[in-house]
Amino acid sequence: MSDGPWLVVGLGNPGPQYAGNRHNVGQMVLDELARRTGASFGSRSTGLLGRRPQAVTADVRLGTLPGGAPGPRVVLAKPTTYMNVSGGPVAALARYHDVPVERVVMVHDELDIPFADVRLKRGGGEGGHNGLRDTTKALGSKEYVRVRVGVGRPPGRQDPADFVLKDFSGAEKKDLPWLVDRAADAVEAVVLDGLEAAQLRFHTRS
Repeated sequence: MSDGPWLVVGLGNPGPQYAGNRHNVGQMVLDELARRTGASFGSRSTGLLGRRPQAVTADVRLGTLPGGAPGPRVVLAKPTTYMNVSGGPVAALARYHDVPVERVVMVHDELDIPFADVRLKRGGGEGGHNGLRDTTKALGSKEYVRVRVGVGRPPGRQDPADFVLKDFSGAEKKDLPWLVDRAADAVEAVVLDGLEAAQLRFHTRS
């Protein structure tokens, strides 16, 4: 892997009323990555993003390299804007930390993947995901990595927009820690081993 930092972004909506929503699973994954590294999120970088803080960040070393050396430098970021205007903070952080689009990793909920599955890709469409759509517009490119955390389709005729803005069901909550842990592993695999190797690992049922 080439030198230079990565930017890993967990998408979601701000405020405690949204914290447990399916739409916020990306931020749950970022919290797990911060926990693993002993880091906490602060707003040191956000003065550069405007007068009002637009993201909280943690600057970490993620994973362990062969021989036991600390893994690559990664800026973990959780936008504090609403989901549909996530792109501005992502683009500003990428510029400030000099992160090319190929090293930007977006962690987000995905309706088109069954609950508890994790899939990885670079580029492609946004699938109606407003956070990704705004990120693509702000970065001027689709070629960032997506860690897609499956939340499944809404039951019956429930509006998908309503579905993702509700908390996980009681049954889902039992498996949610495992899902968050698996998605965090996927982020580490992308950063340490590259996208193709991570895809081979996470797209194969064990």
